[in-house]
Amino acid sequence: MKVKKLTPALGAEISDIDLSAPVEEKIKQELNTLFAEHAVLVFPGQPLTPPQFIQAAQIFGLLMEQQIKKFTLPDYPYVGFNSTKDLPIVNGKLQVRGENYHTDHSNDLEPPKATSLVAVQIPTAGGDTQFVDTRKAFDDLSPELKEKIVILKSLHVHESSRSPRSFAKLSPEEMGKIPQTTQPLVIEHPESKRPALYLNTGRMEGIEGMEVNAAYELIDFLYKHATQPKYEYRHKWRIGDFVIWDNRAVMHQANADYDPKEYRYLYRIMLKGSALKSFKL
Repeated sequence: MKVKKLTPALGAEISDIDLSAPVEEKIKQELNTLFAEHAVLVFPGQPLTPPQFIQAAQIFGLLMEQQIKKFTLPDYPYVGFNSTKDLPIVNGKLQVRGENYHTDHSNDLEPPKATSLVAVQIPTAGGDTQFVDTRKAFDDLSPELKEKIVILKSLHVHESSRSPRSFAKLSPEEMGKIPQTTQPLVIEHPESKRPALYLNTGRMEGIEGMEVNAAYELIDFLYKHATQPKYEYRHKWRIGDFVIWDNRAVMHQANADYDPKEYRYLYRIMLKGSALKSFKL
């Protein structure tokens, strides 16, 4: 097994390993240690079937149910999919579900610890996924700002009243099953104990105890700070790429910069997380 660091901030590529077959316990432990350190792991050349994908994802944790059932495989309900065919086109441009940096399902009481994708079919150009390290972004804040924000919390809902992106439109019955919860602005990672900004501008409904406009100004400032290029790894997909990332350490975003006539299809699995704790200075 070979490990290559992808950027100074985050990400590692793992090669010379076959995830289509079970891996030894020692290798599982090594992979989880690498995951805690690098937050994004890329395994090229892994054209996994849904059962193989499930097996590979379980190296890193327990499977989590997909929140929106209509985007799951009929025979494998824990395996979701991202498909161009399910996306609307507005003014000739695809409206993808993951545009704008975010962390997945932050409105859950126990948000997913990780999200993973396997590229089944990709366009000839575009459709990259970008990641930013919210641990390093917090580290680089001033001591005064750190002290201010570690005690703050925000209500996370299905779609914020000031969301910069559109979410999947749900029926009243589906909406009734979607949770909402209050999350810290700065979380303590359950394994590494490192602090990280916890932001999702599509779901954050202000900040508790702050005037509305001031709250959104602070959220916007932290978001712009955390999404600087120096914190980023940009993944250019290849068929057979298996990528897994830590939702407690990074934000990610999808790009709709590819020809809508071309097909992009990826399998998706999420792993169970735990309730998030505020970081204490």
